[in-house]
Amino acid sequence: MNLVLWIIQIMLAVVFAGVGFAKLTQSKDKLRELMRWVDPVPPTQVKALGAVELLAAVGLVLPALTGIATVLTPLAAVGLVIVMIGGILVHLRDRKKQDTPQGRRTEIQGAITCAVLLVLAAVVAWGRFGPYSF
Repeated sequence: MNLVLWIIQIMLAVVFAGVGFAKLTQSKDKLRELMRWVDPVPPTQVKALGAVELLAAVGLVLPALTGIATVLTPLAAVGLVIVMIGGILVHLRDRKKQDTPQGRRTEIQGAITCAVLLVLAAVVAWGRFGPYSF
C-alpha cells in the first residue's frame, strides 16, 4: 500500500504542479480556452489558486522525500481535498451563457475530474495520517 500511496502522491503532484504553474504564468485570456470557469473569477484569485495548487504539489512529495516535517504531506492532501470541494461547486454552479438553448451551463466533466482528484487526495490523507504514515 505504501507504493500505491507514493504513486498517487506523485501523480497528484504532477497534475497540480502543471495546473498550478499554468494558472500562475498564463493570462486569463489564455486560460479561458481550457478553463471556462475563469470568466467570472478575478485574475488575482486565479493566480492565488495556482499558487496554492503548486505549493500543495510540493507538499505532497518533498517532505516525504526529505524526511523533514513529514506531517506536511497529509496536510497538503487535506488542503487539496478542500480545494477540490470548491472546484466541484464552481463547476456545478449555473452561469448565464448566451450560446446554449437553455441559457445556463454546468461543467459536468470538470466536476467529475475534481471528484476523482478529491478521492485520490483523500486516500493519500487517510494513508499518510493513518496506517502508512512516515
